[in-house]
Amino acid sequence: MPKAKIGLVGLAVMGENLALNIERNGYPIAVWNRTTSKVDDFVGRNPNAKGLIGTHTPQEFVEALESPKKIILLVKAGQPVDDMIDQIKPFLSPGDILIDGGNSLFHDTRRRFEELKKDKIEFIGSGVSGGEEGALWGPSLMPGGPKKAYEQIEPIWESISAKVDGSPCTAYIGPDGAGHFVKMVHNGIEYGDMQLIAEVYDLLRTALSMEAQELADVFGEWNEGVLSSYLIEITAQIFAKKDHETGKPLVDLILDKAGQKGTGKWTTQIALDLGVATPTINSAVEARILSSIKDERVLASKKLRGPKAVYRGDRQKLIAAAHEALFASKICSYAQGMAMIRAASEEYKWKLDYSEIARIWRGGCIIRAQFLDSIREAFRKKKKLTNLLLDPQFKRWVRQAQPKWRFALQTANKMGIPTLAMSASLAYYDSYRRESLPQNLTQAQRDFFGAHTYERVDREGVFHTQWGEGE
Repeated sequence: MPKAKIGLVGLAVMGENLALNIERNGYPIAVWNRTTSKVDDFVGRNPNAKGLIGTHTPQEFVEALESPKKIILLVKAGQPVDDMIDQIKPFLSPGDILIDGGNSLFHDTRRRFEELKKDKIEFIGSGVSGGEEGALWGPSLMPGGPKKAYEQIEPIWESISAKVDGSPCTAYIGPDGAGHFVKMVHNGIEYGDMQLIAEVYDLLRTALSMEAQELADVFGEWNEGVLSSYLIEITAQIFAKKDHETGKPLVDLILDKAGQKGTGKWTTQIALDLGVATPTINSAVEARILSSIKDERVLASKKLRGPKAVYRGDRQKLIAAAHEALFASKICSYAQGMAMIRAASEEYKWKLDYSEIARIWRGGCIIRAQFLDSIREAFRKKKKLTNLLLDPQFKRWVRQAQPKWRFALQTANKMGIPTLAMSASLAYYDSYRRESLPQNLTQAQRDFFGAHTYERVDREGVFHTQWGEGE
């Protein structure tokens, strides 16, 4: 029996869909799952996928592959990845390639890379974005690890990835954990994007009493312009969906508790480690945490009061302001993410290509958006661009959006509508554009109680003052 070109471990929905994608593109693939009944069920449900090879033990699985072995792991991040490596490793030989396609923390990927290198086994951490549909029909793929190892899987990755203008949405990202780092930041931006959309939804439904169908129309229209993106597109579809039992808009029946799997939290934690400000992303994580304490919020709603303001202004003015606030805030979210990628590239000496990262995010992934072409162009023109807000095109967009952006937030504040992420985005912009910030006082306080010293604006050197003493 002919050997499979590649193997895949982990037959949850993402694993099944990715395996079918690979097989459909002409690459025979061996599959294995710890619960072996899933293997037989999967192969049995796909009789037309002649390139699917079901296996029932780690040894049988590895022996079904041509050499060098190429194996995708699609299991839960953390210890399950290490456990799976331990099960497969005894049957591997030097030069074989393990590919972690899950949402692993990049520090773990770097550790696994070093550990496996001792046995001359290649390890690739490849971000996979696009959800179930993307895995089946074309995801955005972000592989990091040894470049020579990636070159051996490159034809498969280019075949199965999404295509935009004929260009595959995959590219070699960089060494060791670079691929998983970029995927983590992608997810952080995704958190920010989703929270910004939720806040605009809240503003429109609260201030203008918009019903779901009208919201569907508004978001559908927005998806035809500069806000065109996957998340805006599916938001319009969500608002239009009716519950088949009640006939009510389904979104209105969903409990306001948002879950999270950890990649957004990792982004905020790693940003702090790198010393990069990501307030939009941080606020999105915090908003999900606040949403999770539903019972506590219900109790608080009966005891705490806010403004009783009613919006009596022009309806279309607020809709237009919400559009501009969302667009400008979205730019800030991407700016923070790209700044974080830049900081990591410098910290870990990855030499990342920011323009290429923006290019492969244009299709397949959750944050795909029309303006990623502009982000790609910004970093193509200026490879050392320190912040997306400094690019002439983005600087112009944000300047034009500012009046309506501020008006939307003023309206939300007057009505007591929480806008954690949009407010954080504007504060980020205002902080970044200020030559002088009030942290001179913060540093004076630190020197007062902790003798942490300070620098001066009028002379060189480091100074300390005995603040409690008289003149």
